[in-house]
Amino acid sequence: MEDLQLAKLEDLPNDYVQDLTAHNLVPLWPSLRGVLPPTKPRPLTQPTIWSYQDIRPLLIKAGELTPIEKAERRVLVLANPGHGLQKMQASAAIYLGMQLLLPGEWAPPHRHTPNAVRMIVEGEGAYTTVQGEKCPMSRGDLILTPTGLWHEHGHDGDQPVIWLDVLDLPMVYYMETSYHVNGTHQEPTAGHGEVQYSGAGVVPTPFFTRSDKAYPVLRFAWKDVKAALIKLSNDEAHIECVQVTYINALTGQDVENILGYYALMLRPGQVLRLPARSPACVFHVIEGAGMELTVEDKVFALREADTACVPGYGAVVLKNLSADQPCFLFMTDESPLHRKLGVYENWG
Repeated sequence: MEDLQLAKLEDLPNDYVQDLTAHNLVPLWPSLRGVLPPTKPRPLTQPTIWSYQDIRPLLIKAGELTPIEKAERRVLVLANPGHGLQKMQASAAIYLGMQLLLPGEWAPPHRHTPNAVRMIVEGEGAYTTVQGEKCPMSRGDLILTPTGLWHEHGHDGDQPVIWLDVLDLPMVYYMETSYHVNGTHQEPTAGHGEVQYSGAGVVPTPFFTRSDKAYPVLRFAWKDVKAALIKLSNDEAHIECVQVTYINALTGQDVENILGYYALMLRPGQVLRLPARSPACVFHVIEGAGMELTVEDKVFALREADTACVPGYGAVVLKNLSADQPCFLFMTDESPLHRKLGVYENWG
């Protein structure tokens, strides 16, 4: 049965509409199909790619134009045109930014309500100190700065360091709970979670360690994640999707509570078809000669360090363009949020 033809706002008398407005009232029926579209949602998020080759010189130029003391965080936001560039969001719940830290610079400490992660894109010698734990940065490393934890960035090396920021800022801002607090320099403390929790299948026993850390591992070294993907590919040659999930070692759940984070390996020449799911997803090429991303009727070519965002409810096809080398991707999506809200769907 076809939807009924709903009345339009202009069908109502002007004086009636003015009376409604005067009392902060809005008629639902003229806009009903806008907020409850038939069959499936109509995402504002558009398939979008950001070329690192285009971003890098503009980011380096930003370093010349604006000293870190004035910028505090020198970031170019990867904004999705479907949401409007002024909203500075990649999807409904995902914020992306490419951040630059030059040799000798220090980004002062603060903490904020949005969760954040850093995926290191280029350079050596920089670090993030999170709640006193110093986390060195190398390409492909994932560093967490979860909600409410103090963090600052420093650089002891001699080359620019660039990383991809991923935050759940749009969601936290929408809930009117987004804010930050400035702090003072943190003296690094002993202890590194990635060492304590590096044993396969074993974790420190909480009764004896008495740790109060909600996030026991703050840095996931790329060399370890890459090795896990290669082992998975070799040991499970029959599986089509070689993917691992970044998890909280204490809970076994997603490493943060709104967005999910993953690493994916495409075997040489592999074509991987991902099912249509409700959450939007971001792909970032960590290593590889190049890949092709197909979403809806659009085809994008991605090179190393490129980033792409795709909306939910559409099938995605990934193709490794190299016939003899694997391609490694970092991924983030809105799955944890969708599951918590009860709206997660996998359309197969």
